[in-house]
Amino acid sequence: MTQKGVDAVVAYLDVAATTRVDPRVAEVVLHWMTEDFGNAGSRTHEFGARAKKAVHEARSFLASTVGARTEEVIFTSGATESNNIALLGLAPHGEQTGRKHIITSAIEHKAVIEPLLHLQDTRGFEVDFLEPGPSGRISTEAVLERMRPDTLLVSLMHVNNETGVIQPVAEVAEKLRGTPTYFHVDAAQGYGKLPLDLTAAIDLISISGHKVGAPKGVGALVTRRRGWDKVPLSPIMFGGGQERKLRPGTLPVALVMGLYEAARRFEQKRERWERDAQAMRERMLTALGITRFRVNGDAGHSVPHILNVTFDGLNAEALIVRLKEQVAIATGSACTSASYTPSHVLTAMGLPTEVATNGLRFSWFPDQVGDFDPQGLAETIARMQPGATPGT
Repeated sequence: MTQKGVDAVVAYLDVAATTRVDPRVAEVVLHWMTEDFGNAGSRTHEFGARAKKAVHEARSFLASTVGARTEEVIFTSGATESNNIALLGLAPHGEQTGRKHIITSAIEHKAVIEPLLHLQDTRGFEVDFLEPGPSGRISTEAVLERMRPDTLLVSLMHVNNETGVIQPVAEVAEKLRGTPTYFHVDAAQGYGKLPLDLTAAIDLISISGHKVGAPKGVGALVTRRRGWDKVPLSPIMFGGGQERKLRPGTLPVALVMGLYEAARRFEQKRERWERDAQAMRERMLTALGITRFRVNGDAGHSVPHILNVTFDGLNAEALIVRLKEQVAIATGSACTSASYTPSHVLTAMGLPTEVATNGLRFSWFPDQVGDFDPQGLAETIARMQPGATPGT
């Protein structure tokens, strides 16, 4: 990677944490910050009118990508806020109707787990945390087995942020169709890379912009009407009533337009991106063949750009330090990277403590790795493993 401010030797293999903003997206953001800088809520002049029209266009496009109506897109600061609005916002309806049972998985992002623990600890909700087993994939049958008459919500992520394993959200959605149980999908890692359609009985989808080349600080919560009935969300913040009163505050028009441009560009290149990302995965696995390693998660149900591995006999943190002049990688979610405890995802998969503690996540976009050659990386790792022949 050869951009200003980043060592050209270091290959960026941590796009699951964040992606580089596409330079053309940055140009769009700058335009809406410095030229068409109006407030979308201003009604008395052309600056506001242009901003309002642009936001409507962005909202309409994002809705089209997931099969929603334009008015069903709520702009937020990202998937964490979207998750909180969805989960905490639905809680009052559960309290009013006596439906206080929620099903989720133990491998969710903390932005889902923590709000649900809050509901459990302070408001009397009962939360079932399903464990996926070694595959890292929650089964539809496990969800259905936990369903009850008082089940308010099922919340499952689209793609796991540590392993890249794709969860069976379409199957679960079909099974929930026609039931009173709402279905929320955290699509932070999947949006743009895999199709996801609200018409498949998904009620709520959380989107994060900085996973697809948009700036940090913008995302969306997309909701689906059931006939004439909206998802009964109550606000968790209060203000000027923007975004259907569910996300008050002045819309960051420049960031919204950045998300729009990034999503639009990603949709145009998705097939090529998927092909190139898969080719990179195959190169990585072939190169790592000279090491002793295991892939964590079901490779048959994974996105092509995330690979979680544990190297026999090697400490993950020590390996990251050793490799920092070659690659930028992580042990898991950037939101919990300050913690040296075993990955909650790998632990929930039932993997041994040594494996769960030392899992490494490689994640890439083909256009953000430059001329990176995984062979050199693999050779460095092989030399570090116990029993390696000196000089090899």
